[in-house]
Amino acid sequence: MTPTRDIAELQRIAQKLRLDIVQMVGPGQKGHFGGSCSSADFVTALYFSKMRHDPKNPSWADRDRFLLSKGHSALVQYAALAECGYFPREELKKLKTLGAMLQGHPDRNTTPGVEANTGSLGQGLSIACGMAAGHKIDGRRCTVYCVLGDGEIAEGQIWEAAMAAAHYKLDNVVAILDRNGLMTNGPTDVRYSSSPIDKKWSAFGWHVQTINGHDMQEILNALDAADAIIGQPKIIIARTIKTRGIPFAEGRAEFHNGIMTAEQYAEACRVLA
Repeated sequence: MTPTRDIAELQRIAQKLRLDIVQMVGPGQKGHFGGSCSSADFVTALYFSKMRHDPKNPSWADRDRFLLSKGHSALVQYAALAECGYFPREELKKLKTLGAMLQGHPDRNTTPGVEANTGSLGQGLSIACGMAAGHKIDGRRCTVYCVLGDGEIAEGQIWEAAMAAAHYKLDNVVAILDRNGLMTNGPTDVRYSSSPIDKKWSAFGWHVQTINGHDMQEILNALDAADAIIGQPKIIIARTIKTRGIPFAEGRAEFHNGIMTAEQYAEACRVLA
């Protein structure tokens, strides 16, 4: 596919992904709206501007890899994969139905374009490090992008992987932290504080950038800047808003994995259309 740097076009795609997220779940059904919508802008930047990948050849050896460590936000990845053409858009309507391609967490055995089964929180960065180390051994110039949740980084395995990435100088790993400040049961800094985030990652040997995770130009600039850093892993801390794009649900923890009424569903579709 042809990447684009057109900010307006990327913003349009991100809005479309959010509409797909809402329509996949529908009214009266539980769905992970919050973290899927907060991630939509940088996921759009990755799939439609930055990453080297080929929907017609998902196993292309020299592709960049995308890992959604916070696998419960799979809706945003499914929407992006469908928009890219990895599978027919009709599959979105079958979300979480028996035998369907798309389930509640990513499954590489059933979904083209998914690199790893994720959702048991804390494991994605370790997988990313393994992939990145393998690419270096094989002499491949592939970048591994790994999306983390800010509630997820309470998991100790994240920090073991962070130390390993710095020790082995895995400069082909770029983590993106979805810093929306909310987890399923409240604010992250109240439930289990990991602040100051930037200083912790820097102390672990990572190159750190902090950006507005809904500003497409800032996202693209940060991804480009990460390319120039040699000899250490990189993390982009994207400050975002939970359930971004749906005004009545923005910044509300109950939409982390919530249910929309028929009226709310209609309103969300209206503002995102």
